[in-house]
Amino acid sequence: MTSSPTPGLTRFNAAEDRAARAALREVCASAAWGDEILARRPYPDTASLLAAGDTATAHLTAADLAEAMAGHPPIGRPEPGDPASAREQRGMTDAPDALRAEMLELGLAYQEKFGHVFLICATGLTGEQMRDAVRHRIDNAPEHEREIVRGELGKINRIRLARLAAAPDGEGAPP
Repeated sequence: MTSSPTPGLTRFNAAEDRAARAALREVCASAAWGDEILARRPYPDTASLLAAGDTATAHLTAADLAEAMAGHPPIGRPEPGDPASAREQRGMTDAPDALRAEMLELGLAYQEKFGHVFLICATGLTGEQMRDAVRHRIDNAPEHEREIVRGELGKINRIRLARLAAAPDGEGAPP
């Protein structure tokens, strides 16, 4: 049994391409990802939208993945004025200064090795858990790490798409 679309999903399905694309860029910075989601509209329910998001994430090329990662600020330094970034990185908000400094150092080392920010689905994680994850992942081979990043990006995209679809009237979804 398929449920009916939520108000946010209804607005997303009905939005003009430009507005829908802008909403999708808030979910994932990859243009290819957004184009694939747009091409499959309308979505009958949130589950269908999330499945399309998963498929689009799986289809990202290395360049598309790089574009998507470029839209994410480093852990511990959420984008000013971006409530999603601040909400997702809440685990670092009250972290002790020593942990924040260690995350900065580890993040820079990770970025130097892999050429992009350390990406993790930080929702619900503590600062210590994020630190432990970067410590563990920094020794990965680049190919292995790219697939871990794809998985983490997929988790982030799912959370953000679900939030877009669940947005009550007038919030979070395109006009």
